[in-house]
Amino acid sequence: MASSAAQRIVIENCAIATVDADDTEYASGHVVIAGNRIESVGAGRAPADLENVVRRIDASGHLATPGLVNTHHHFYQWITRGLATDHNLFNWLVALYPTWARIDEQMCYSAAQGSLGMMARGGVTTAMDHHYVHPRGSGDLSGAIIRAASEMGVRFTLARGSMDRSEKDGGLPPDFAVETLEGALAATEETVRKHHDASFDAMTQVAVAPCSPFSVSTELLRQGADLARRLGVRLHTHGSETVEEEKFCHELFGMGPTDYFESTGWLGEDVWMAHCVHMTDSDIAAFARTRTGVAHCPSSNARLAAGIARVPDMLKAGVPVGLGVDGTASNESGELHTELRNALLINRLGPHREAALTARQALRLGTYGGAQVLGRAEQIGSLEPGKLADLVLWKLDTLAHASIADPVTALVFGAAAPVTASFVNGRQIVEDNRLLTVDEDAIARSTREEAQRLARIAAQG
Repeated sequence: MASSAAQRIVIENCAIATVDADDTEYASGHVVIAGNRIESVGAGRAPADLENVVRRIDASGHLATPGLVNTHHHFYQWITRGLATDHNLFNWLVALYPTWARIDEQMCYSAAQGSLGMMARGGVTTAMDHHYVHPRGSGDLSGAIIRAASEMGVRFTLARGSMDRSEKDGGLPPDFAVETLEGALAATEETVRKHHDASFDAMTQVAVAPCSPFSVSTELLRQGADLARRLGVRLHTHGSETVEEEKFCHELFGMGPTDYFESTGWLGEDVWMAHCVHMTDSDIAAFARTRTGVAHCPSSNARLAAGIARVPDMLKAGVPVGLGVDGTASNESGELHTELRNALLINRLGPHREAALTARQALRLGTYGGAQVLGRAEQIGSLEPGKLADLVLWKLDTLAHASIADPVTALVFGAAAPVTASFVNGRQIVEDNRLLTVDEDAIARSTREEAQRLARIAAQG
């Protein structure tokens, strides 16, 4: 907890959606930040006699929520947006892997800045990146990505990815863009030991994250799971994204993706998987039984025509579910707050129709659900005393939202709401929809230049 001498920031006169276990809400309330913790949340104004108050914010016309938590992304794809726009997943990968195989450290750094900046401006306070492309001689890609997150000031999980199944093995990536089994495991362990922080208020954590059944060997999955559990970190991968993956697993392993993952040690409360679109009843039951988490990526699933994930059924069964932007080559907006709306709308196209998700369920997916999936529900994901001070003030009194009486409905069903303020660990990183910690215009120039440089290199072969 924050010490009694901690400097305090008082936020008052706003609607509050705490997303706690009881979904407590206040039509007009206050939040007190002390140091890097939430000290109090409640109705009405904050106590007038608080000591060490360095700032008071009149948040009239705003909704305060926990910061959004992104559970799946590929930052490097920021510099390959707008390509292969009419492809399904398999053809999209075939089209883009030759370009992705040419990335280097500076490209990854700039792309991470772009990806992080767009999310942070849109209310993300905890981000993650599943980075699995490590071409030979490309530099310290993990270090570059972590540096970008640290400079931005967001809480961050790097899912250190890997691939060891290349074209010569029947996979999709070029041979020089994959690692050996031994090399992938050694580099992953080095990244965990160098960068992972297991403390309550950690700003950087690392997960073990072989890419997918398409691009990694069974042995990399097995030994990767053993490595993660020996080091005490989480596990992440892609799972059940397409019907092609289902067919691939049956042909190669004689079982579906979920059974295959379970056979390699990849189900458990320390595991979360991206997409999980094509899940049977038994698959969902297995995830629920083992508390395996899911990163739901509605926009990317639609962009690549992968299908509609059975999110209502997962939630009913007790599967932890969070939201993911996914890579910006399959979700060019790169924003998580739009995924609140897209998760709700797309799931209503499924069999549950209008009963699929509510606005409050969508907000929970993007906050507390994401914290569960990343293994950080005790620290973030809801506005409660003692939790870390990661929160967002959404401006809802403008033309876009002012006539919607319920603020949570306005946030989820309405247009993308402006972020007046975003705090991470008690530090403000966004003000009036602009980043405070980095130069947005410089990042825009850098990402454009690196995208052009990558395109030139890829064209040269």
